[in-house]
Amino acid sequence: MKSPQHIVTAFVICFIATISQAAEKPNVIYILADDLGYGDLSCYGQEKFETPNIDRLATEGMKFTAHYSGNTVCTPSRAVLMTGQHSGHCYVRGNLGGEKGAELDPGMTVLPEVFKSAGYATGAFGKWGLGQTHLEGDANPLSHGFDEFYGWKSQSIAHTYYPTTVVHNGKEIPLESGTYLHKPLMEHARDFIASNAKANQPFFCYIPTAIPHAAMHAPQELHEKWRKKLPQFDNKIGKYGAAGEPCPDVVNPIAGFAAMMEHLDNEVGEILALLQKLGIDDNTLILFASDNGAHKEGGHDPNFWNSTGNLRGHKRDMHEGGIRSPLLARWPGVIKPGSTSDHISGFQDVLPSMSELVGQPVPKQADGLSFLPTLKGNTDAQKEHDYLYFEFCKSPKQKIYSQAVRMGDWKAYREQGKEMQLFDLSQDPYEQNNIADSHPKIIARMEAIIDAAHVDLPSQQ
Repeated sequence: MKSPQHIVTAFVICFIATISQAAEKPNVIYILADDLGYGDLSCYGQEKFETPNIDRLATEGMKFTAHYSGNTVCTPSRAVLMTGQHSGHCYVRGNLGGEKGAELDPGMTVLPEVFKSAGYATGAFGKWGLGQTHLEGDANPLSHGFDEFYGWKSQSIAHTYYPTTVVHNGKEIPLESGTYLHKPLMEHARDFIASNAKANQPFFCYIPTAIPHAAMHAPQELHEKWRKKLPQFDNKIGKYGAAGEPCPDVVNPIAGFAAMMEHLDNEVGEILALLQKLGIDDNTLILFASDNGAHKEGGHDPNFWNSTGNLRGHKRDMHEGGIRSPLLARWPGVIKPGSTSDHISGFQDVLPSMSELVGQPVPKQADGLSFLPTLKGNTDAQKEHDYLYFEFCKSPKQKIYSQAVRMGDWKAYREQGKEMQLFDLSQDPYEQNNIADSHPKIIARMEAIIDAAHVDLPSQQ
């Protein structure tokens, strides 16, 4: 018979082993805002409203200042995130009417599948953007490694926050009239987090919220709060269509935008509180980014809010305001609180970063580089990109409209049929002074990069 000391020792060893195993498999929550500009968070300079809960990700973690979305519109940006391919290689480079062709390639290993291979539970809650989620096949998130999906049926229907149906695990379910979908969506995300935490199951929770995209719909109590603060805009009406779904006009969309942002910030606060309550705060990495730059739709006024943070351009162009994304990362005990990184990175880097994090091989199609060394403060081990390449095609034929290259401090921008522009972001972060004529060698180098980085899509051949 074993002595009490042996029993205690065995228990301690088992407890330590359990903690060690959990530490080797940190939970990951990736929150993807939709059309949120570089200046739409107070930790990035927003002065007309505050985002205190999202700001905690910066004050308790790391803020990136040179992170880029996958593209300048929704679908191709999300495709870059999932595949790790930059937009010169990615299978889709523009938003597609009807969403045919937006589906992920089943031959690729994509982000949730990397987590599944490492033994993680996986859930997605929100706007998929890569095909209609109620259909079987490659448009369905469940076909690509997600155990659970709850959210909008399609990208076009995600233009409204009051759809008639929601899709849960491939099944389209009617919603009660007047349901503001973002509320039950976030409840499902929190339930997923809680159930896996209680089962001691590591998880990947992907939250591609639609906020602050399209119609400036917000919970009524918050909208009324901001209308009282901004009554001078009550004469404005925000309109947006949504594929036959109910998409109510918005009185005072300027107030609606601030209300949406306050709602999103509150929801992030709920997640942070839940992690603390569940005792998994120190073993959870949270990442927060945006799929492209600030938009001008549904009555949103990015100039009033300085949504771009003074960067040039907006959604649908390749200037910095269209593709520069906030990136916040919080992982207590690992990421240094209040740290800032100017490491140049993009959505294509998320897949290799998460592969390294969970000890899986980087999928062969990926172009990105892991930024995990930067998160851990090991900058000497951080690999750097020679360049980041961007390409935007207009739908439905995916003909090239614009291209851009970030190479160190140099930024090249070109619209088809026009001369290439060149900017030195170290001296001209707002891209005001085109210095192409003064640097023919740099222009030649940028031309060579574009030729090397671009691979024709079938529709471009």
